[in-house]
Amino acid sequence: MDEYIFLIAQQQESRLRGRLKKIVKGSPNLIAWRQKAAQLKELESDLVHLSEMKERWIKTAGGGMGSSSNYASENQLHLAVSSHFIDEDDLVGIDQNKKTLIEWLFDEDPVSSIISVWGMGGLGKTTLVTKVYKSESKRFERRAWISVSQTYQVDDLLRSMVEELHKNEKVDKIPIDTRELNHRRLVEIIRSSLDQKRYLIILDDVWDPTAFNGISDAINVDDNKGSRIIITTRSADVASLAHDSRKLELQVLESTEAWDLFCRRAFRKEKVRKCPEELEELGKEIVLKCQGLPLAIVSIGSLLSLREKTKSEWQKVYDQLSWQLDKNPNLENVKRVLNLSYNYLPRYLKNCFLHCSMFPEDHVLQRKRLMRLWVAEGFVEERGSSTMEEVAEDYLKELIHRCMLQVVKRNEFGRIKHCRMHDVVRELAVSLSKKENFSVIYDDLQVVVNMTDETRRLSVHKCSNELPSSMELPRLRTFTVFDPSMSSSSSLSSLCSSSRYLTVLDLQGISIERVPDEIGDLFNLHFLGLRETKVKKLPKSLGRLRNLQTLDLCKSEIEKLPSTTRNLKKLRHLFAEKVVDPSLETINNRRGVRAPMGLWNLKDLQTLQAVEANMEFVERLRNLTQLRSVRIWKVRGIHCKHLCASLSRLRYLYFLDLNASDENEILQLGGWDHQPQHLLKLDLNGQLAEGTMDLPLFRALGSSLRKLHLGWSGLREDPLGSLSQLTSLVQLVLRKAYDGQQLWFRSGWFPNLKRLILFDMPELNQVEVEDDAMASLKYLDLDRLPKLKDVPRGIEYLTSLQELYLMDLHPEFRGRFEESNDKNKVQSIPNAYYIFKRGGQTVYESLSCSVPLP
Repeated sequence: MDEYIFLIAQQQESRLRGRLKKIVKGSPNLIAWRQKAAQLKELESDLVHLSEMKERWIKTAGGGMGSSSNYASENQLHLAVSSHFIDEDDLVGIDQNKKTLIEWLFDEDPVSSIISVWGMGGLGKTTLVTKVYKSESKRFERRAWISVSQTYQVDDLLRSMVEELHKNEKVDKIPIDTRELNHRRLVEIIRSSLDQKRYLIILDDVWDPTAFNGISDAINVDDNKGSRIIITTRSADVASLAHDSRKLELQVLESTEAWDLFCRRAFRKEKVRKCPEELEELGKEIVLKCQGLPLAIVSIGSLLSLREKTKSEWQKVYDQLSWQLDKNPNLENVKRVLNLSYNYLPRYLKNCFLHCSMFPEDHVLQRKRLMRLWVAEGFVEERGSSTMEEVAEDYLKELIHRCMLQVVKRNEFGRIKHCRMHDVVRELAVSLSKKENFSVIYDDLQVVVNMTDETRRLSVHKCSNELPSSMELPRLRTFTVFDPSMSSSSSLSSLCSSSRYLTVLDLQGISIERVPDEIGDLFNLHFLGLRETKVKKLPKSLGRLRNLQTLDLCKSEIEKLPSTTRNLKKLRHLFAEKVVDPSLETINNRRGVRAPMGLWNLKDLQTLQAVEANMEFVERLRNLTQLRSVRIWKVRGIHCKHLCASLSRLRYLYFLDLNASDENEILQLGGWDHQPQHLLKLDLNGQLAEGTMDLPLFRALGSSLRKLHLGWSGLREDPLGSLSQLTSLVQLVLRKAYDGQQLWFRSGWFPNLKRLILFDMPELNQVEVEDDAMASLKYLDLDRLPKLKDVPRGIEYLTSLQELYLMDLHPEFRGRFEESNDKNKVQSIPNAYYIFKRGGQTVYESLSCSVPLP
């Protein structure tokens, strides 16, 4: 297939050069075409044969279920049974969760009929519920514990429930073999058994909401008898079968609890279960690697209990932890638990999950970058009218809902911004990647790297020596670098020449200064990442990358795109912004690239960040109808009419950032005739024409705009009255935006605002907040307001405020704060800080407690 695609690309290139005759008239290419056609036929035959073999194998296995599925079910059953026989020493940090669960079992709230206990594999969900079940189940007239396999059959679940409900009955036992009962009869027996009875049913390790739906006919969940159903699951979707107030999400152990559990297991044979001082530092490193996952801590602690208590022996285990998790039978339980989660993933999510293992340990994964990489890799399928990036975001949500990834940070809108992979889960993913020939991690400081002709994805984590310039990886699809010290352009030239099927080339952060001309030979390249490199110029051969989807030049030295950029017809995302003034004090603190002729013909563009305005570009911008996110620099007043006319045609636009060419240039936005329906984020830097705040544009944004940044606006009247119509605002930043002395937040204004930043307004001397203004505000930053002597009047009304930062205010501010009642008003804010310089150091002085930040 690779060769076939390559020949297609060659043919297209030849056509463009007017050489079509040479292809169809006995050239060597004709022989290649015939060879590839024969190979494709052979491949098609092989696929049909494999499909037939699969069907025969499934039938031979019986019951419509393959042996691998049976193995997975047996694996799951083994784990479920073993969780019922946990040593008391393994129970650390469950007391509060146990108390909560028991309270929910016996309260009178009707929402308590279904309770879910959820979280990633290995957190101890089954163990927790087992402890509660053993201690409290006798208070229910009927009780049943059902382990739900990944490959469940509804009737099998019902049979298990019938047998469980009657196994302790001396009378009224089921007189016949349940295997002879059909679905209807099973439902009738269960309904009869539970009728007018208070029951407790545990559904352990449910993977899919349909498992519960399949048995719901047999159970009356709202019987008003105080009956309860507890579901344990790794899936957020399954957990949502319970009311939000009855979902118990288990968390990893705190560091002290994790250390306590580790010592109990590692020194279980000792009279005093305490770690010797000489092993403590290394022991804590091992525990840190487990990141609070109880199953991993117990398993590795148990392994170490069998080893000599010497530093060298423990160091060996730590250094070989990846190997130990994969090969050591004493850690088989960890592998089993995590493998179950992986095996249940659909194929498209398996690829995305394994891809995350290519990032270094503890690396924070950015949502947008992951989405673009997954699209480039071809992992993302089309779904209706959604963009590929929207589908990729759904994939990310699925992995998080299945507890395969963990959310690190959400943005102001609640969307995932950053996520990460648990270290132990990552070790599993790395091991699986090797076995499935998905990827290879290059780290010549840790291990000998085995790369072969079949290596498809290479992720360079550490490279103490340059990659060999003679390196040939003919099947390589993805080359990603995380070691900023790597800087060899010769290696890159060799790579481009030998790995012609490359799809992703991500060189973010490395010190290369030039991109070789051979880059143009990568006909199938979808993603080219040069972010934070020292590259100053791109070769004209870039224009031959006709399949390129993402070109990331952000924070590089590139100021101008080659004229051939206009040939990148499939380009979806272009990033070329750079910060040139880190203090951000001037309006021209960032720059974009000069837009080449024909950029407006790239009809697939969704992201354009950032280009410098010129008259022809702003007129033709309207052609890019798929644009979602746009940053335009050096906008002048004479551009505004045509720019607004073009922006009015961009119906999918959700983010817009306009920067004037200087502080005196006036942005005229009155020509925006079609109001934006999807605009969520708006940044305007430059003087705003008088009356801008009252334009139909802002009225139309009232219910949609979530984030607004105004800078260097030159507003003379308090803008808050006009801005208050933006009722959906979540974040508001005013930077050098207002030349007046007072800002007044009136009652009822900005009901959804969570972040407010007032920055660099030299005349502002008073901020007033009325009761019920900014009722949701959590973050307030007052910075470079040299005439502000006091905290905002009415700050006590901001009852949701969690963070307050005060910096570069009037010299009298600190003294007046201590002498006034303001101190008492601020002390209730959990994180309130006065920030100042002392001896060249930035000092955070806490106003809510006496302990300064470290």
